[in-house]
Amino acid sequence: MTTVPAGTEPAEDQLAELFDEVVDGRYPPDDGGFSVLPPDQTTGQHAVLCFTGHAVVASDLPLTEIAALGIDGYGQAHHPDVLRGLAGPGGWIGVLDAVLVAKGTGVGDTALTFTDIHHGHHRVAYARETRTEVRVLADERGLVTLGVGLGGRTELGIELVGASPGGGHGRSLLRDVLAEFPAGKPVWASCAPGNARSLRALIGVGFVPVGSEVLLQPAG
Repeated sequence: MTTVPAGTEPAEDQLAELFDEVVDGRYPPDDGGFSVLPPDQTTGQHAVLCFTGHAVVASDLPLTEIAALGIDGYGQAHHPDVLRGLAGPGGWIGVLDAVLVAKGTGVGDTALTFTDIHHGHHRVAYARETRTEVRVLADERGLVTLGVGLGGRTELGIELVGASPGGGHGRSLLRDVLAEFPAGKPVWASCAPGNARSLRALIGVGFVPVGSEVLLQPAG
């Protein structure tokens, strides 16, 4: 069985506490409002997270400045003007992603192995830009990036490399990744809403949609 590093969660990390609650099915209040937390301790990223009827902003801007952007919990949090206001004129704004979570099955006994042969792959490069402790599992079907993201989450990214889409290879690869984690270990995935094939694959193996997010990095 391949040994997958568990990752760490910083002490008193409010984002980590939020994600722990979400895994347990406890979400922010459906009140149309928003909450503000400090930037992520793990990656240094700022972020806007949206749940049903509530937004969570990870930022070091003053509350009054964030409120003045017109943010709410009903989708306005991901408005382009709000995101630009949070990132600043020269800041980086990531893509809008659906966020999903599943739990490891602990089955083990897969063909996946850690490798560095995909060092130059765009999926690996993106993982290294947005996560820490990135490693790559792969076999003849494709690759899976594993890293530590917001709030110490164990996050994965997947890409078919040696197999053609549409043959169930994505789902089998995801099942094997979950098998390499201890039973009950939360594993997170982010997926562009328009990437319907990947969304279907994630949901098909047990990933549950919990919200959406955009990562931000203010200039300087």
